[in-house]
Amino acid sequence: MTLQHRTARANVLAVAIASALGFGAANAQTANVTLYGILDVGIQHVSGAKGGSVTQVASGIMEGSRFGLRGTEDLGNGFKATFVAEARFEGDTGALGNRPISGNQLPDRLTAGLPPAVAAALTNVAVGPSLGVNTGGRLFDRQVFVGLITPVGAILAGRQYTPAFEISNRYDAFANATAASPGQIISIPAGVDIRADNSVLYRIEKDGFYGGVMFASGESTAGTKRGSLMAANIGYQSGKFGAGVGYNERRNSAGLKALNTLAVGANYDFGFANVFGLAVQVKEPNVTSGPELRAGLVAAGVPGLLVDTGILPRLQQDLRLYHGGVRIPLGVGMFTVGYSKSDDRRNSNADSQSYGALYTYPLSKRTDLNLAITEVKNDGNAQALPGGNGFLGGVTAFAGKDARSIQFSVRHRF
Repeated sequence: MTLQHRTARANVLAVAIASALGFGAANAQTANVTLYGILDVGIQHVSGAKGGSVTQVASGIMEGSRFGLRGTEDLGNGFKATFVAEARFEGDTGALGNRPISGNQLPDRLTAGLPPAVAAALTNVAVGPSLGVNTGGRLFDRQVFVGLITPVGAILAGRQYTPAFEISNRYDAFANATAASPGQIISIPAGVDIRADNSVLYRIEKDGFYGGVMFASGESTAGTKRGSLMAANIGYQSGKFGAGVGYNERRNSAGLKALNTLAVGANYDFGFANVFGLAVQVKEPNVTSGPELRAGLVAAGVPGLLVDTGILPRLQQDLRLYHGGVRIPLGVGMFTVGYSKSDDRRNSNADSQSYGALYTYPLSKRTDLNLAITEVKNDGNAQALPGGNGFLGGVTAFAGKDARSIQFSVRHRF
């Protein structure tokens, strides 16, 4: 199909939707498209990795480097069409994705006691070339959606941020930036679905209140619930006070309840300090990628009984994440401190704590300098190695090994 044919079909569909809603293309008043983006590149020094400390140039310490297009068209009578297409890239290499410092290394608790051949098969099948961010090289990996804004809310469809992630991001004092963000200590395995493909979201914002309901189809011939995600959030945000709750529930390709995340957060701005609190419950009674992982391991020669009783249960999750932090204005800059704790409720006892401090100094409205220091304490079987907003750190050299991160970045918004 040619570009002209695709454009013609899109125009016909737009006119059809407008007609169904009771107004025509003639009512359109204004339209605009904006090119925007962020470049965030810096230097970080991380200790605790296998083989010793690592000093590297990194992209995405504060925010993942990106460029995007967004646009709206006023259709009249309180209706607007909107779209976003946002691509990630690595400001240090130009690549579309990245790998963690620790490469394909898995936490020891996932491979302990397994025969070497089985442990190798688990690493190859469960991780292989996929552990990292956008290792598949998707162009619009960050988000891409189109929608209709109405007087009673918006309906958006595409690849979008999930409701539970929105709450965890809002009430993270570090706003998901640097190694000090609480999400860094529950990243392997992932404790929250950040984005959802094939999703439809109803979103409303009014007088400080906000909320949304999302359904993302697994698009399986065996039923829409297989591989699906259902999620919702609700909250209130004023200039001084905010509170919200969000919930994601994922089903794996067998239709079994898999990763589900409940996030509750609040903040209060006293003027001299903005205080944040966040609590997250993560449960994964059936492994999200369980059916695919089982098939791959069996194909690699691992007995099915061992997979079902000795491997998949290790990948299940039951933890609580707690976070508190404060943002303090310092003249023209901002100082942020925070504490996070991951409490593993399973026998693995993989508890982690992180302490972090961040100073941001604006050079202009678009450009700032950022310095962050993070200390991670891994107890028992925990191995959290901190990363940044746009990349995973990975896992430390061995269970119980602590880690430290010093990060400096230049961030420019355009």
